[in-house]
Amino acid sequence: MNAVVASSARAEENPSPPPATEVVAAAPVEVDSSDPDLKLPEGAALAAPKVLDIKSVVEDESGDERREDTNTEVTFALQAEVLFGKDSARLGDETKSRIAGIADEIRAQGASRVRIFGFTDNLGSSAHGDLLSKRRADAVQQVLAAELDDSDITYEVRGYGEQYPIADNSTETGRKKNRRVEVSFPRTENPQESRSEG
Repeated sequence: MNAVVASSARAEENPSPPPATEVVAAAPVEVDSSDPDLKLPEGAALAAPKVLDIKSVVEDESGDERREDTNTEVTFALQAEVLFGKDSARLGDETKSRIAGIADEIRAQGASRVRIFGFTDNLGSSAHGDLLSKRRADAVQQVLAAELDDSDITYEVRGYGEQYPIADNSTETGRKKNRRVEVSFPRTENPQESRSEG
C-alpha cells in the first residue's frame, strides 16, 4: 500500500525515497595532482565554495525518538511502540504531545512540504506490514495536520512496511528500531522569516 496522500489539493507526482536511502559514491583513495583533468581550462574559475551536507543525529536515552538534522532537512523518527499498541494504528493520548512538538518544529522551519513514512519489521506477511505502516503514517499525519492547521502544507504519506530497515531484523532490538514512523521536512536558512515573507 504505497500511496501518496495530500491534505491540500496538491499531491506529489513522483514520491521521494525515504530518508537515508540515497546512494553515496566512495571518495577516491588517492588524487594524482599532475592529472591534466584536474587543471582548469584557460580563463575558467572555480565555483563559489559551499558547505557540505553534515548530518547530526541525536537519539534520546531510551532510543524511542531520534532526530537527524542536515543542512537541508530535519527528520524525526519515533518508535512504533511509543506511539501505538502492538499491531495497532491507534495513537495513544500521551503520544500526541510528542507529535505536537514535531509540529512546532515544522512551524518554526516554515516547511510547506512534510513527508511521513511508516515502517515495520519483517515479522508477519509483507502485505500486512505495508498496510499497518501506511495506517500508522496516516494516523501521525492526521495529528500533524490538526496541530498545524495550515492548508498550504502538502503531506506525502507512505507505508513502506519492512522495506528500508535501519537495524538487523534478526534480533528484537533491531526489529524495534525498524518499527517506526519518520517525519521529515526541509530546513530553511532563516526559519522565522520564511513563512512571514510569503
